[in-house]
Amino acid sequence: MTASDTSTELRFEPPGPGSWEQDPVHFPRPMTRYFQETHPPSFKRGTNDFARFYGMLIDGLQIGYVKGFGYNQVLPAPDAEIPERYQRAEQVFAQKLWREQLRDWDENRKPSSIATHREVQAVDPDALSDAELVAYLTRCRDHHSAMIAQHMRFTAGAVLPTGDFLAHVGDWTGLPPSELLGLMRGSAVVSAGGSDEMERLKEAFAQDPAARVVLASGGDPAQVLASLRSLGGEAGAAVSGYLDLVGNRLIDGFDIAEPSVLELPDALLRAIRIAVSGEAQAASDVDARIAEVRAQVPAAHQAEFDELLGEARLTYRLRDERGVYSDIWASGLMRRAALAAGRRVASRGRIATPQQMLDASLDEMCALVAGTGGPSADELAKRAEYRATYTAKDVPPFLGPPAPPPLDLAALPPSVGRLMRATFIALGHLFGSSQAQNEEKVLYGLAASKGVYEGPARRVSGPSQFGRIAKGDVLVTESTTEAFNILLPLLGGIVTDNGGLLSHAAIVSREYGIPGVVGTREATERIADGVLVRVDGDAGEVTVLG
Repeated sequence: MTASDTSTELRFEPPGPGSWEQDPVHFPRPMTRYFQETHPPSFKRGTNDFARFYGMLIDGLQIGYVKGFGYNQVLPAPDAEIPERYQRAEQVFAQKLWREQLRDWDENRKPSSIATHREVQAVDPDALSDAELVAYLTRCRDHHSAMIAQHMRFTAGAVLPTGDFLAHVGDWTGLPPSELLGLMRGSAVVSAGGSDEMERLKEAFAQDPAARVVLASGGDPAQVLASLRSLGGEAGAAVSGYLDLVGNRLIDGFDIAEPSVLELPDALLRAIRIAVSGEAQAASDVDARIAEVRAQVPAAHQAEFDELLGEARLTYRLRDERGVYSDIWASGLMRRAALAAGRRVASRGRIATPQQMLDASLDEMCALVAGTGGPSADELAKRAEYRATYTAKDVPPFLGPPAPPPLDLAALPPSVGRLMRATFIALGHLFGSSQAQNEEKVLYGLAASKGVYEGPARRVSGPSQFGRIAKGDVLVTESTTEAFNILLPLLGGIVTDNGGLLSHAAIVSREYGIPGVVGTREATERIADGVLVRVDGDAGEVTVLG
């Protein structure tokens, strides 16, 4: 079915006045009713917060859902606020306002969010009464909503210094953004699966031979994980600490339709084994590469280069941390609550499987639990079937009239022009895919992470198939989110359809030091599962070898 056929059949109309652009990077598939209701107001609130904080000439973004697909729209700043925005923009670079946000994140938002996640996680939804479960579902939704807004609130702080670095150093050296972004490697520990809990896990197993025997044992992966949790001493405590940290995070995506880490015990166990084994990641040559780029910067600007790079590396980790410690965990907790509600309602014969509850809205979930109504099992099944049938490739990329021309940055005051240029560069590298024409056996994407690797392609259409990934595979998928970093140790390379050099797939491939090519547009259509491919992360090319 073509996009035009689908758009006619589904009657895609703009969700409101103005121009709208579909976001295949974050939302490559239709979203659940629950997510379509929960996401837009929180998304808009969070983006409005960062736009005002930094004095931008936009008022944030809003998202509207059409047949389950998300379409974004940029909101202009109110005319009455332009003078105030200009004044604020003057402070951004002079005072390095992103540092204020970074302190707030590290000292307040992140620890507070983790504490709340753990409080919500400590509740056993299966032990609640019907009325208590209804209240718990609402509590999880409210927490998820707050975490979506938080994720978006820190977006500009995560990407603005990086965009400013790319703008200036690109002007000075003429080097491509892929070369410059390679200088960020090592500044985002979370993007390489790092955490205090993981370090504790590695140390505990290094000192406990008996625990390593259990870790290497065969049998059902879920049972092996349970056995590891029940170990006495530091090893068992370390396993529990790590699983409590990551277990309820969504493994990919942002919607409650996606599985959490603990729902993929085989892939999780294999990733833990690799991490604990101490198998080295590719050696980092970032210091040498920084020196090479710096040598190409005119002497008059080298001190400024050092400062720009330092600020970009300082805030770079926010790009993934804001999701990992905000809505990816909160969404997983909402999924956990919805599945508990599904088990209860399915036991009464009201729906066929617990998973059907994931396609209900919050009000429908509550009604089904309380026995006061809600959709039929057949209706929920139809919604799930629809989500499984279509992808972003089936729908129009734009809705409404053509977008207005971009701002004339040269006509703006210097600080405002610098701010908006850095913002647009960063957003372009987040969403922009390659536009090069692909050949029959060669796909041309964006060079996300250096190196060349040959291995079997593992075509994965969604997180439920991540269990098929074997060590050394080349992941071929539409896109990934930051939580996918837990499984990256298994991969020899990564190739995506969607996303640019600041997409999550690009960031995590750089941090792990594995070859990555993103934004090929057609990899999932042109590369069959299991075929041998060469991933050239230097040239941004993927070759089908047979």
